[in-house]
This record gives sequence, structure tokens and C-alpha cells, in this order.
Amino acid sequence: MQNMSKYTNEDLWVWKTLFNRQKENISGKASQEYIDALEHMSPVLNANEIPSFEKINTWFETETKWELKVVPGLIPVEDFFQLLAERKFCSSTWLRSKDSLDYLEEPDMFHDIFGHVPLLSNPIFSEFVYEFGKLGCQFLDDPEKLLQLQRLYWFTIEFGVIQEQGKIQSYGAGILSSYGETNQIHEQKANFLEYSIEAIIQKVFRTDIMQEDYYIISSFKELFNSLKNLSRVWNSELSKV
Repeated sequence: MQNMSKYTNEDLWVWKTLFNRQKENISGKASQEYIDALEHMSPVLNANEIPSFEKINTWFETETKWELKVVPGLIPVEDFFQLLAERKFCSSTWLRSKDSLDYLEEPDMFHDIFGHVPLLSNPIFSEFVYEFGKLGCQFLDDPEKLLQLQRLYWFTIEFGVIQEQGKIQSYGAGILSSYGETNQIHEQKANFLEYSIEAIIQKVFRTDIMQEDYYIISSFKELFNSLKNLSRVWNSELSKV
């Protein structure tokens, strides 16, 4: 459980500093879908208070039915897919320190909540994440397909970009919770590739550097449809075995 009484004044300072700095930074760089979602969630997700999971979960009850699930850190991939298939999103409850504002080796609450949670209020994107979890649960005994889904997660939910009104904008949580990576995308200091789910599931990624390749979607509907198509192909293959 999240223990709100454990947060200190320094934690609030870190949250407020990160939130305000990044909200200003993503203006004109983040997907409008994300900007709208962040604003929509402002009653329970804002700079002035450390986010209460209880309040956020109550808010989601009348929205897309998602729920935050407290985890101590990284969890087994099988558990991760199962939780997504139940509309439960994993989040840490700890915050980085003042001297680690710009770099962490593992995700903290700012990454999980500021980066991931707003788009779970977007009907199409939230369905994509839900269907992603369900597909993973179907193939828990297939290590290769689980690896392919992890690659899809990396290049979409974590480091996805979208074309909006002729501009490449960010929607991935790994970008939107990172000051440096947000600006790298905006300055186009990387390779931007046409979205292809077939290419992505074969694409090896690294977690220790800023990304060099990003895949551009045209809409969240394209993202959702590509996953449904992949599911049909995999289930067709399964039925032939």
C-alpha cells in the first residue's frame, strides 16, 4: 500500500519541481492527446500534492476503470501482463532524491505516474494497453513472443512518438518523464522510422542509453489496430499447431 504519511517536505519539493519543470518543457513537444489527458486528470494529478493512489483510483472508476497497483520495483513479466489484463497498472511509491532529478537506473513514482498514467484515461490508448496485457497472458509459455511484446512495449508505451499536424510529438512515458529525452525528440536528434509492428517486435533495444530509433504512429487507433492484427496472426498460428 501507499503510505502518504511517509512523504517528506523534500519529497513534495521533488515532485513539484519535476512536475512543473516537465509540464512546461513538454509544451509543443508532447502529443496533444497526452496534454489533454494530463489536464483532464488535474483534480487528482497536479504539482501541488504528491499523487494519492486512492484518489486516482477513485477518479478512474468513472473513467476507463484502471487501477494503480503498488509494486516494490520490477516484477516478473508474467505478473506484469496479468495485471495489465485486469486493468491494473504497476507503480512505485518512492521518489528520486534532489540530487537525482535527471537520471535514475529504475523508474520511480514520477516516471510511473506523470509518464504513464494520464494516457490511461484516453479511451483508445487505454484499450491498447489492456489488450496488450491480455495478449501477453495468452503466450506466457512462449518466451520468444513475450520478448517480442516487451519490444513493442518499449517502442510504444515507453518510447512512442506520434505525427500530429505535421510534427513529431511524444507520447511514450520514458520520453515524457525525461527532460533530456523530450528535448532530443523535439530537436530530432535521432532516427524516426515509419511505424511497423512487424519491425518493432524484431528490434533489439538498449535500456542504458537514450534511444536512437523511434517509430512514428499516425494515431492511437493505428496503434490499437496493429495490435489486434498481431493478435489475429498469432492466434491463427496457434490454432494450426
